[in-house]
Amino acid sequence: MKITESYGSEDRWVEDGTCLEKELCLPVDLIRTGNKQDSNETGPILLARHDKIKVSEATEERETMKHSEPYFSDSKQQKQQTLAEVVTVSTTKGVFHQLLLTSAVLLLAAACGMPIGYSAVLLPQLYDANETLAIDIEMGSWIASVHSLATPIGSFASGPIMDRWGRRPALLLAIVPLFSGWVLLATASSHFLLLLGRVVAGFSVGLIAAPAQILLAEIAEPRLRGLLIGAPFVSYSLGILLVYALGSQFHWREVAWGGTVLPLLSFVALFFAPESPVWLARNDQPERASKALTWLRGCPTQAKQELHKLTERFEEERQQNNGRPQRFWKSLGEIAIIKPLIIINAFHVLQILSGTYLVVFYAVDIISDLGGSDINSIQAAVLTAIVRLAFTFLYCFLLLMMPRRLMVTLSGLGSGLSCVAIAAFMYIRAGEPKTQSDTYIAAVLILIYIGANTGFMTMPGIMIGELLPAKIRGQIAGYLFTIFNLLLFGVAKGFPYAKAALKTQGLFLMFGVASFGASLLLYLLLPETKGRTLHDIEDYFQQRNWFWMNRKRAPEGPTSGGEEGRPLAVSE
Repeated sequence: MKITESYGSEDRWVEDGTCLEKELCLPVDLIRTGNKQDSNETGPILLARHDKIKVSEATEERETMKHSEPYFSDSKQQKQQTLAEVVTVSTTKGVFHQLLLTSAVLLLAAACGMPIGYSAVLLPQLYDANETLAIDIEMGSWIASVHSLATPIGSFASGPIMDRWGRRPALLLAIVPLFSGWVLLATASSHFLLLLGRVVAGFSVGLIAAPAQILLAEIAEPRLRGLLIGAPFVSYSLGILLVYALGSQFHWREVAWGGTVLPLLSFVALFFAPESPVWLARNDQPERASKALTWLRGCPTQAKQELHKLTERFEEERQQNNGRPQRFWKSLGEIAIIKPLIIINAFHVLQILSGTYLVVFYAVDIISDLGGSDINSIQAAVLTAIVRLAFTFLYCFLLLMMPRRLMVTLSGLGSGLSCVAIAAFMYIRAGEPKTQSDTYIAAVLILIYIGANTGFMTMPGIMIGELLPAKIRGQIAGYLFTIFNLLLFGVAKGFPYAKAALKTQGLFLMFGVASFGASLLLYLLLPETKGRTLHDIEDYFQQRNWFWMNRKRAPEGPTSGGEEGRPLAVSE
């Protein structure tokens, strides 16, 4: 069903900025002046008339323009006209609703972080000979690693599920095995049930990752999208820290029962949340999509305009395929999909090789090698979790204030330089007696590295949510997370062998080279997506250029607001 009725933004504004539909007014501070090209770049726009008219005349004109097709003509005079551009498309109420839905996802993200850190709580207690389910080293390794083996299976299944039934139902469905996994762990009477609980929980974490990122990307307005997509990583780190804190005070069974609380809360919160309007619009449910957009934007007129764009784009895709949905494998051959897939997968490889997760997994062993002192494993785990949480929180706000490309480039450079410093320290201290000061220096360098490299942790979810086209975003996201988790498991499993061959200093040289490589890759290929609509990003990847610096630039207006919000490229 194609929605043809749209209301031009110019129908609602007069010279003094008075809104004819007062309940739909946006705050004045959300409007900035730009030229015609600037205003055309982000979709919905509010126009300020410079010819003085009466409210009654505006109302009459509104009726005549109500069903008009374009908002603008291509006349030279209008191209030179100064227009008002909306920086954000939501009212204060709409922003609150977006944050409310994000909070529900954050509860679920924290619930996913808890199973990751649970092995650090579970294994030390099970190694106690007095424990009824005491384990040996072999069983401990299986309990720790089986979660990571199950996660890719869940990721693989998440794509078809959320594309068939929707993003929100996929999350609700994924919460069930997460809750069940904790119950199995809390009531386990054998090692088999312990392993089964870890498998079920790992499967659920894989199911949740892609739908959560896609849902946030599709409900967020451009200006808030980076913050909202990045926020789950803060919550994820908080979940790891929470399970560490619980494990330091309670028995592992009590911790498992505590793990059921967040899944229950997130299920209730998401049950009352709206579905992604993008999914609804692309599945012939315009009425539900309109209601969802109105709730998320706080403005019925803006919701109608945004829905019109979503439906129009979907109809264009159908017409290109003779009214039939395009096949998944055929879509993979399009240049607009090949480009983001290459960027995302290449970054995944370099990110893993830069040690983002390896240092988290093996922090105690690495600091011990560097400093040579015995370190309490729980203290080291808690310290790394706190540092990771603090820097993830910081990077979320940097995503709101800084361009994506600048942030990730600086993160990679900081990560690479700290790795080189660690390797140099190791070479200098090679063969020398290890002292207490060596431990402190090593710990500081590791923490600096974790802080700088945390910027890499936020990027995969952001790139999957922003770079992939809507028609394939749901299907391919699950497969990308599957590949990522398999790569991570393989590299983590081979880490001890690489460490034996390269030594710790050689590993950090590898981390440094991969960090520099990731920065170079994203500097050359990653488009600047901050403040751009998902439609604009899709259109950019239709261009012929591969390198960001070779894009066709939009002409600067006399009162342009700068880089944010400008078109990524100009069509020929």
